Parts: sequence; structure tokens; C-alpha cells
Amino acid sequence: MYLRSIHAETHIPALRQFIRANPLGEIITTINLPSYPLIQLSHVPFILDVENESDEKELGTLRGHMARANPQSKAMIEELTNTGSRTEDGSSGFLEREVMVLFNSSAHHYITPKFYKETKPSTAKVVPTWNYSAVQAYGKARIYFDSKSPVTDAYLDKQVAELSEMCERNIMGYDKPWETKDAPEKYLDIMKKAIIGVQIDITSLGGKAKMSQESTKGDREGVIEGFEAIGTDLAKEIAETVRAKSNGKK
Repeated sequence: MYLRSIHAETHIPALRQFIRANPLGEIITTINLPSYPLIQLSHVPFILDVENESDEKELGTLRGHMARANPQSKAMIEELTNTGSRTEDGSSGFLEREVMVLFNSSAHHYITPKFYKETKPSTAKVVPTWNYSAVQAYGKARIYFDSKSPVTDAYLDKQVAELSEMCERNIMGYDKPWETKDAPEKYLDIMKKAIIGVQIDITSLGGKAKMSQESTKGDREGVIEGFEAIGTDLAKEIAETVRAKSNGKK
């Protein structure tokens, strides 16, 4: 990710908050096997675990799961089988190369030069751009793939239950959320055999909020006014974010 200093977000608590507000990540792996593409990507909702929330330097751990039938999952399992890099209990293994997970905000939008009320009338030296926010996490991935292992079973029990709880409460807003125990136990056992667990210890975390900070004060005001005039929920969110990021800018 290209991180100009004016757009870069380095405050770890803010990056954690972004991930939790936008938990659907894109996990990217590079696994060199003849049967699969070198680079693969899947959309995976993640839980971010942080042992000490008050520690502003702790990066945390991402927990998720993927369909076992996913070609990316198959490539992971084949690599771990070929290299023998499993844990002592045989339930899981660590991928040789680091993985990346990209989290994107739903608040992104095309920026028309017509919004620039300062530069466009004076010089016309303006071009379109796109405003967006994203966070990228790099880390070491542990894959729980042995469906017969009680360790894998325990990981998936915890992962699926806590992910459902998080989404039901934080995304859907339910006071009485759906719980995994609401489904038949035998059905859940079948479903668990069809997935693998993914746990990523984050080693690097960075973010970007490109929200017109590079523009002049007048042009930023034009962007805000332009989106406020559109009036949709997305446009209002973009306007508010540009205004927030403009604080302290000239």
C-alpha cells in the first residue's frame, strides 16, 4: 500500500478500531505449488484479539475460518502436508511465508473535479481521484486443518461461536443474538468438518485514509459541500470523514 505521510494512519488503537468496524478482510497468500495459482485471495470475516487493550503498541491476533473446499485452503493444507511443518499435536501448522490481510471501509467514493471550488476556477489544473480508507495487516498464519483433532475442534467451536456473537451484536444490533447452540449439534459437527481455522499473529499493521487531505482548504470544502448536496447516507459519511480528516489542515 502506498502510504503518503499525509494519508498514513499509524496509531495502533485507531487501526484496531478500524478492523473491528470493518471485519471482512481479504486474506492474501503466496504459496508456490504447481496445482494452484501462486497468489490467492479470499474474503474472510475476522475477530481481532488483543490481550491488553491499554497497550497502544500491541498489534494483536486475527482469528477466522475458511471453507475447506476453497482452493486457497487446499493450497495451505498441501503446503503444510508437504513440508511437515505441523505443531506437535498434529492439529495445525504454520505457513512458511507471511500472509497479508486487507480491510476496507465501505465509505469510499469517486471524487469529481467539479467539487474543487478553489483550484478548478483559478487554474483548471485538477483531475479526478478516489477517496477511501484501508488497513493492511501482515503476519504469521497458523492453519487448523486436521478435522479429527480435538485441538482443531476446540478452536473452531470458539471461533464460530465468538464470530457469530460479534456479528449478531455489533453488526445486526440484536440484544438476543442467534447462537451456535441454537443449531443441532450434529449439524454443527458436519459444518465444522467443512472448514479450517486461520489464526494470524500480526507482525506489521498500517493504515491509510485518503480523504482529500492533499487538497487545498477551499477544495476540501467543495468536496464536503458536494457530498452533502448528494444527500445519501454514503455521501454524508464521506463528507463527515473528509471534514474530520481536514481538522488542522490549511
